[in-house]
Amino acid sequence: MAEVVKLLDPERIKKNPDNPRLIFRTRELETLEQSIADQGILVPLTVYEDRGSFKLLDGERRWRCALRLGLSKVPVIIQPKPERLQNLMMMFAIHNARRDWDPLPTALKLKELESEFQRRHQQTPTEKELAGLASLTRGEVRRLKKLLGLPQEYIDELLKELEKDPTEQALRVDQVLEATKAAELLRKSGAIDVPKEEKLRRAIVNKFRAGLINNTTAPRKLTRLARAVRRTEVSKADAENVIDRLIKEKDYDIENAFRDSVEKVDFEHSLEQAVGRVMNLIDEHGKRKYKVGQSLREALLKLVKTIRDFV
Repeated sequence: MAEVVKLLDPERIKKNPDNPRLIFRTRELETLEQSIADQGILVPLTVYEDRGSFKLLDGERRWRCALRLGLSKVPVIIQPKPERLQNLMMMFAIHNARRDWDPLPTALKLKELESEFQRRHQQTPTEKELAGLASLTRGEVRRLKKLLGLPQEYIDELLKELEKDPTEQALRVDQVLEATKAAELLRKSGAIDVPKEEKLRRAIVNKFRAGLINNTTAPRKLTRLARAVRRTEVSKADAENVIDRLIKEKDYDIENAFRDSVEKVDFEHSLEQAVGRVMNLIDEHGKRKYKVGQSLREALLKLVKTIRDFV
């Protein structure tokens, strides 16, 4: 049976409180508004009736534009009113494929979805169950959970950034997550304590915001420092020294810290691993009793000469 499209006054329609999409950027709305002004609303809104008004299931941007344009009628498809858990699940399912869905608002709604499931079933959903409820992968759920673990000041800061056009945003979710992971691993390595962990995270975030660090994955070089400290290849004192400089010196960035602490030992560790792999391959070649080919022989002789010159 075909769905019936009706016309409703947009003033009778209300936003859905369970919509995970919280950010509606002005420039995007203006583009859609112009399209609707020229061609009308081509895809009906989806709503459900609730106490004399109608709540949106899909089409909040179209509805907002209709209000801005002063339209008296908009096309809608009316669905039965869902229970709250079903409503949250429908919101995730409807919006999951949208390219402009922001992860932080999604994470906040995921928390509500988890709470509603727990209220209804008297148990916390497993990661697999939560992924199914939200039409997400388990990897996406884990990433959103990491966002929920950020201190509130960072969440507020990121939400404020999301109100800007993407080209104007000075700070992004992944940058804060990378800074958080790097600072945490350095604390776990014993290079810094908990108070300094937070100072380091804040320093990295501020340097992202200022544009001093412009590579989102740059903090991963600090995780290599943390590994070197655990392996006792870099002393805790040397690690703490560059971390203090990152915190205190405005123009001191992660590249400087990496070069001044772990670059040499990190490179040598990678070289050592590569040598180990070559030795294992040579050993395996011998076990298989392969005849050494001419090109391999020449390569090995060059390697021998290089090693002799090197050491």
